[in-house]
Amino acid sequence: MKKGLLLILFLSVISVTYAQKKKARTRSKKATTTAAVNNNAPNSNTTIAVTQTALVDTNKKPVVAPVLDRPLDGYYKKTNTLSAQPVAYATLRQADVIFAKRIWREIDLREKMNQYMASPKARLIDVLVDAIQADELRAFDASPSKGFPNGDEFAIPLTSKQAMAKLADSVLVDKLDKDGNKISSEMRMGEFNPDSIVKFRIKEDWIFDKERSVFEPRIIGIAPLIQIKIGAETLDYQPAFWIYFPEARPILAAKEVSMRNNDATNLSYDQVFLKRIFSSYITKESNEKDERIKDYAQGIDKLYESERIKKSLMDWELNLWQY
Repeated sequence: MKKGLLLILFLSVISVTYAQKKKARTRSKKATTTAAVNNNAPNSNTTIAVTQTALVDTNKKPVVAPVLDRPLDGYYKKTNTLSAQPVAYATLRQADVIFAKRIWREIDLREKMNQYMASPKARLIDVLVDAIQADELRAFDASPSKGFPNGDEFAIPLTSKQAMAKLADSVLVDKLDKDGNKISSEMRMGEFNPDSIVKFRIKEDWIFDKERSVFEPRIIGIAPLIQIKIGAETLDYQPAFWIYFPEARPILAAKEVSMRNNDATNLSYDQVFLKRIFSSYITKESNEKDERIKDYAQGIDKLYESERIKKSLMDWELNLWQY
């Protein structure tokens, strides 16, 4: 019994000693290999330094700028208008149109009902100009040309720079020689003042759809009006450029208007035009002579003629339902 225990103890000591010797030989072999590699490297110090630097850079955490926790300006977020989309028009077939009349009218922002369109918080002209400068909206030349006598047929698109040049005031500047003598003159574009736009012109079609039995207007185009000064003479208001209204609807639908009596109306500019929440007067109706009202009426008679045309449209609809 004692011999068996001694034998087991002896074998255990031998196995432990063998394991320790094997571990020592492995460590010695690894150290020799590392030294050989370091000796063969062209610049071992640089390699080690770069390796250490890389390890340090890897362990560094990126510096993140603190996010400004901006307080909410109010007690709820106005997201309805900002994410709104225009309501699609009902489908209209030519066969269903039994009456159509083209009307041109002007909106004067100086009238009390229209002053919200000139509010510094949300000017209509700022909405249109910002979209044009961002290439989100096209502007069309309003100058009459061959084949397009009215200039409102959306025929010639303008670049954003050309459109802004139409809005800005131009100044006639004299060119002088070295002796101070005038040799020529040139027009230079000034800065655009949004407060100078006090009128808009609208081109629309009044259509009766027999399929739905609805008599409604559909706006085709909108144009800001400007006054051009030539010397001491100031010309009448004329369009700076035309904007195709169906293209502008998605932009107008996401812009909230600033109303006088209620800040929670959530009305967009698209809804304002669809619901006809503005005051205007007619300046022209389609006719065989292509005449404007001011071509055959003057003074207060122009306003009377505008109201007559407006009443004739309403009477046409009323006469449909008389028995």
